[in-house]
Amino acid sequence: MTLVRLALLGLATAVHAQEAPPPAYRLAARQAGVPSPVLYAVALQESGMKLHGRLIPWPWTLNVAGQAERYATRAEACAGLRRALDRTAGKRIDAGLGQINLGYHAHRVAQPCDLLDPYRNLAIAAEILREQHAPGEDWLPAIGRYHRPAGGALANRYRRSVVRHLRRMSGQSLSSPHSSAPGKS
Repeated sequence: MTLVRLALLGLATAVHAQEAPPPAYRLAARQAGVPSPVLYAVALQESGMKLHGRLIPWPWTLNVAGQAERYATRAEACAGLRRALDRTAGKRIDAGLGQINLGYHAHRVAQPCDLLDPYRNLAIAAEILREQHAPGEDWLPAIGRYHRPAGGALANRYRRSVVRHLRRMSGQSLSSPHSSAPGKS
């Protein structure tokens, strides 16, 4: 993958105060009607890793039965995903930038390894966020439901973690619908 494509995905940038989400995140968010900082913060929470002292979302991340697996390339991650599917139920496997669950969302792609296409993964993550957002509410509940649609303590803990990324990125919370209206990318 070229440095230009890595930069578009945000892989060549750090998260600093007042940093805007990278272009790929803004595009996927705009297409789904989701605030781009929300999508980027979710990706940081889901697949974030430290690289050269910087927190970045990593596109070739798997979570297999609670264990994170990171790969250097998409091909290696796809091979890892195939091995994981041989031994683990799809509902226990998450893939890519947004850690899309294979058991619940495999219908969104033709093949499981399609979830390792960073652009497709971001589009699906943004779609899921949009589906979890109720009209008139702010994005905080949707962030929690992204992780756990049933809500509860696990969704609340996840939401708090994502909000920490949002605050670090922009210094702003999502406490009012106006601060996170769709289309404000």
